[in-house]
Amino acid sequence: MRFLARRLFQLLAVLLLVTFFTALLIEMLPGDPVQTIAPFADDEQRQELREDLNLDDPLIVRYGAWLGGFVSGDLGDYYAVQSKRPVMDDVKSAMPVSLLLMVYAQTFALAVAIPFGVFSAYRAGTTLDKLGSATAFALIAIPNFVLAYILQYYIGVKLGWLPVSGYTEASVNYPEHVKSMILPTLTLAVGQIAIYMRLLRSDMIATLQEDYITMAKSKGVPASGVLWRHALRPSSLTLLTVAGLNVGTLIGGALIIEVLFQLPGIGQLIYEAIGARQYVALQSMVALIAVGYVIINFFVDLLYAVLDPRIRHARALG
Repeated sequence: MRFLARRLFQLLAVLLLVTFFTALLIEMLPGDPVQTIAPFADDEQRQELREDLNLDDPLIVRYGAWLGGFVSGDLGDYYAVQSKRPVMDDVKSAMPVSLLLMVYAQTFALAVAIPFGVFSAYRAGTTLDKLGSATAFALIAIPNFVLAYILQYYIGVKLGWLPVSGYTEASVNYPEHVKSMILPTLTLAVGQIAIYMRLLRSDMIATLQEDYITMAKSKGVPASGVLWRHALRPSSLTLLTVAGLNVGTLIGGALIIEVLFQLPGIGQLIYEAIGARQYVALQSMVALIAVGYVIINFFVDLLYAVLDPRIRHARALG
């Protein structure tokens, strides 16, 4: 119970800090948001919009009003001249796209990185290991947006194998859905593959020096059994930690990738909200991302006890 209470407190603290900092940054932006939202409105319409947005109130008052609505499930509205629409409507349609992109990227990254990391540790010091390490460092150094443009140009434009932008829902046309997600997934996953592979390789090399690994070998356990049954599980704790912490990096990368590939996800909504000074919508979407980040790391922490019973026993004794 103490563990759950501590995590709940962390969730609330992160939510408050992130959303208030976002509100503070928006407050520091130059210009009048009413002028940006409704550039052709008359004075009366602008005043009505200003009152609806509570722009004449202090920042802390506006933030408190927004927070109260967010906690009750009201994400606010998109505002225009004499019209507004709920942010929740757009979030409901955009959230699945962003979640699918991150799930695809994380799954693909782990599926590629784990076997390559294990093989690299098994062949540590060989030419193949050195080549793999050099390739990993090169992939880490490539920014997501640069890789996106490279894949779009060579695979999408020159070869014409895959679409360079747009999104097709899986329920509408699954083969086209897969095609529309391949390039964004590759762009987001490549850097993660390199990081995960290097981490797992380092931990596996250390684990393979342990006494119980030597004992397993002396009992005649084949190399594949030593690697996958005895060495991988204790070596995956660091990988799991970084995979959880990397959700923030993954989310940030996904926001950029969605704009570059014109995917109708949360990243596209945030990009449009920033340009239109829709600060209520922006705060709500940033808050949703913060909540998701903390929840995912909460489940990662629970998985520690599954992978390493010593953590579970230590927590029980504490």
